[in-house]
Amino acid sequence: MDTDDLGLFGPGSVTWKVHEEPILIVAGLRSLYLQALHPRAMAGVAQNSNYRSDAWGRLVRTATYVGTTIYGTTADAQAAGRRVRARHARMRATDPFTGEEFRVDEPELLRWVHVTEVESFVSTARRAGLTLTDDEVDGYYTEQRRSAALVGLDPDDVPGTAAEVADYYRDVRPQLRMTREAAETAVFLTAPPIPWKLSLPARVGLNLGPPRWAYFGIAATALGMLPPWALRLYGGLGLPTTALSADLSARALRLALAAVPRRYREGPLQQAAKERAARLTAA
Repeated sequence: MDTDDLGLFGPGSVTWKVHEEPILIVAGLRSLYLQALHPRAMAGVAQNSNYRSDAWGRLVRTATYVGTTIYGTTADAQAAGRRVRARHARMRATDPFTGEEFRVDEPELLRWVHVTEVESFVSTARRAGLTLTDDEVDGYYTEQRRSAALVGLDPDDVPGTAAEVADYYRDVRPQLRMTREAAETAVFLTAPPIPWKLSLPARVGLNLGPPRWAYFGIAATALGMLPPWALRLYGGLGLPTTALSADLSARALRLALAAVPRRYREGPLQQAAKERAARLTAA
């Protein structure tokens, strides 16, 4: 296998166009709020994860995995997928309503996590101001079937267009509800512990420094960008003005992030992928 190729996607793909956007930090948080509404999926996370005690470590590991699948070589992406499949295969959880034990790598649960993630990525980028045609959005979903295959899903069983994603959400909504675990997770996502180096000195007695307020703003934007039906499950009204306010906040944040020098906005995986693409294109 070529260990120095363009990976699963490469330049010119809709995937690279979408994931060029730093605003996807909001999308990642939005997807977690959505995922928490699936009781079985939430039980799988709560019963197998130390996300409360190692929230930022888990975030870094997840971001590294996504970055590897998007920007790594094909061999890198496939290796990352094998590690995830092996880890999931060992995990079991108990259904909070039926008491049934289940595997966390059930296709239904993997599909829920995949769809909420990719839909959050592309919808957030678009609502924040990235120009994407309807065909490009469908192209993104189709491309992301390759990522779904990495975690063990049959690509043919994964929504590959915006219409199929909408149908999927409509079909799965009766299974979603606000549980105690979902509520606790939402509170945690909205106000997680900030790494001490980013907090105010302990003598201040509060952890409300600039990083905390900045994070509150990101979390509020992510919540506001949830679909109206998800907002209603969280106890909100899901009014059009909520979505408009979130869109305006996302656009403002995108503009602010665009002003940051590229060398600070792009991670090492993305930089390495671009260097590799330039080298292979020139060869």
